[in-house]
Amino acid sequence: METLQSDYSVYRDLIAQLMSDQEQLPSLPSLTWKIRRALAEPEVSISQLVELISQDPALSALLMKYASSALLRSRMAPRNLLDVMRVLGLQQVDRVVMVHSVKSLFTLHSAEHKQLFMEAWHRLTLKASVCAFLARMVGHIPADHAVLACLLSEVGSLAVLSAFKSQTLVPTKDRYLKLCRAYSKSLGVMLLKKWAVDEAYVQIIRDIGDWTLLRQRQIELIDLVNLGLYHAVKDTNPAADLPPIDELAAYAKLAAPQNELDEHGCLSLVSQHWDEIHSIAAALR
Repeated sequence: METLQSDYSVYRDLIAQLMSDQEQLPSLPSLTWKIRRALAEPEVSISQLVELISQDPALSALLMKYASSALLRSRMAPRNLLDVMRVLGLQQVDRVVMVHSVKSLFTLHSAEHKQLFMEAWHRLTLKASVCAFLARMVGHIPADHAVLACLLSEVGSLAVLSAFKSQTLVPTKDRYLKLCRAYSKSLGVMLLKKWAVDEAYVQIIRDIGDWTLLRQRQIELIDLVNLGLYHAVKDTNPAADLPPIDELAAYAKLAAPQNELDEHGCLSLVSQHWDEIHSIAAALR
């Protein structure tokens, strides 16, 4: 069984390597770069994009599932990638491509590592789905924008596992979570900068979990991300040490009836729609 000292020494070794050689950080797949470059071209055709996306069956399946999800409420489920492109539009496709890339980036070295990763991914998709649902209900922030912001906000938590390259060195769940709390933000910022992701997403990493953050009176993306985080933590760990929700700066921006609370101190808007939220999460897994 690994010791706490070995946990941290392995991670410190990884951080030292990353600081001296950031090529050790995972890179976005070459196909992701090709698709994102194509999406940025004003003259790109839908058929060209479909041809590129079709090279990754897992990405194609995720796009089909996402375009048919409860989040979009399409009147008719898409039957092929051409339909998906019409339903989602280029900007949403770009964001879903990034979501897929995040999940597929990290090399895991054992079944135990994979179990920790999948538990983390389950938590992240739940948080992202609460965030996306609230974005749709509150308005003015695209739901897919909220999904990507949520997933990128904790990409460092997924990358933490890459510190453990030995199949025999597997952190316990508690130690993994402690490592995430200590290092995921700095590692996440480094990853997003390497991937040349919009600075707005980098700032989300810096601000997530700051319950008192108040920059403007209108609800903004970080508010939705923090509300998503709050409810995901409450759902997965009811005993977690969280402030009352009415002390959150994000909560203060909600107007009635969106700010109504249930008996557990969570938004009624969320607790009354868990089935729909879990359905959205299923489309991201």
